[in-house]
Order: sequence, then structure tokens, then C-alpha cells
Amino acid sequence: MITDPWFYAVAVPAVILLGLAKGGFAGIGVVAVPLIALAVPPVLAASITLPILIVQDVVSVWSFRRTWSGRILALMLPAAAVGIFGGYALAAYVRPAAVELAVGAISIAFAVQRLWVERSGAPVREARPEGLPWRGVLAGVAAGFTSQISHAGGPPFQMYVLPKRLPRDTFVGTSSLFFAAVNWMKVPAYLALGQFTHKALMTAAVLLPLAIASTWAGVWFVRRVPAERFYQVIYVLLIGVGGKLAWDGAAGLLPA
Repeated sequence: MITDPWFYAVAVPAVILLGLAKGGFAGIGVVAVPLIALAVPPVLAASITLPILIVQDVVSVWSFRRTWSGRILALMLPAAAVGIFGGYALAAYVRPAAVELAVGAISIAFAVQRLWVERSGAPVREARPEGLPWRGVLAGVAAGFTSQISHAGGPPFQMYVLPKRLPRDTFVGTSSLFFAAVNWMKVPAYLALGQFTHKALMTAAVLLPLAIASTWAGVWFVRRVPAERFYQVIYVLLIGVGGKLAWDGAAGLLPA
């Protein structure tokens, strides 16, 4: 188990952010692994984070178990499995920094455009049936791929689902179930790469009580955000997440 105080100084806020993200404030958890990586190698940071995410998924899925879109999940989850496999197979050839830069730039452009379109405060409405499913399939593949490569699966998922203007709890429930499944799909790759070390698992176990409490806190907070303001909050968070990914990606592509 890690005992370095500096590690816990960065891991505690990282786990809290993960909990708030799992509670419904989608996207902000993307900063967790880079934050923990300030104290330990990135591979160890990711190995510690995945078991925590899986436990937090239990809380978020249970909290929103009655509000989710089966159609979206049926469309995107098989595609995400393809993306995860592709990310695992191409890990040696794809630079995570390039993926982060591309996802970050697209996320910012998408969120700014949506905020502009909805600046008049359009009311939340039920999603309309989609004629062609190819956008959902592409978004699922992209979400699985970027989640496996750089733990950034949230923006591709959001870019497909957010314009549907699902009711707040349905959006959160669908997101919770999708990423709970995606995280379990990533487990075989982590096992194959030998990343679930005794040190990683024991450290994750120490952080689990905080992880569970912070997820319940996220659920509590998100249910108190007015439904008509929820999507504006998520779009603003997506701009912040996109900026963080773009910054990290650009920095990673610069010559040392």
C-alpha cells in the first residue's frame, strides 16, 4: 500500500471529483488520473483508479436504476466494446496525447455550439426517435476507444446523447449504466497487462470509503440542480474537460 502523504494529498481530491462525476456531474472525473499521476506513475494511477470507479458505479447505477434509456445503451454498448478492443490492440501505436488533443478540441467546439443554440433556455424535452443509428455506433466506438487509450470516454458519449435532451435523471442513469459496463469491459485488458498489482488494489481499498461517500454526495447535489439548468451546467463542464484534455494533449505532443 502507498503511504506517501503527498500521494493522498492529490488522491483525496481526485477521488472526490470522481464521486461527483459518478453522481451525475458528468466529465469532471477526467482530471482524476492526471491529478494522481502527480504523485505516482500514470500506469499505477490508472490501476488504482479503475477499481474505485467500479465501486462508485455501483452507487450511481443503484441511485438511477429506474431512469435510463435502453435504446441508447443497446446501440452504444456493443460499439464501445469494439472501441475498447481497438484501443487495447492499438495502444502501442496510438499516442494518448494526440487522442486527448483531438477529443478536447472537438468537445469545446461542440459544447460552445450547443450553448449558443440553446441560449434562449429551451425546455427539456423527450428524445425523438433517430432515423439512422450510425451516429450512436460511431459515438460508442469513440467512447470505448478513448476510454481505453486515455480515460476520456465521456465527451464522445455526451456529444451523442446531450442533444437528445433526455430528462436529467434519464441522462444521468444512462451515463451511469454505460460507463459501469465500459469499466468492466476494460478489466480484461488491465489483467492482461498485469496492472492490478497488490499495491494498486490495497491503495484503492483504502480510498473506497471516500469514493462511496463522494458518489452519494454527487447524487445528492445533482438532484438539487433544477432540470432546466442541468444541461447548461453539463455543457460548461464539458468545455472545462475539453480544455483540460486539449492542454494535456498539446503538451504531450511538444518535443521534450
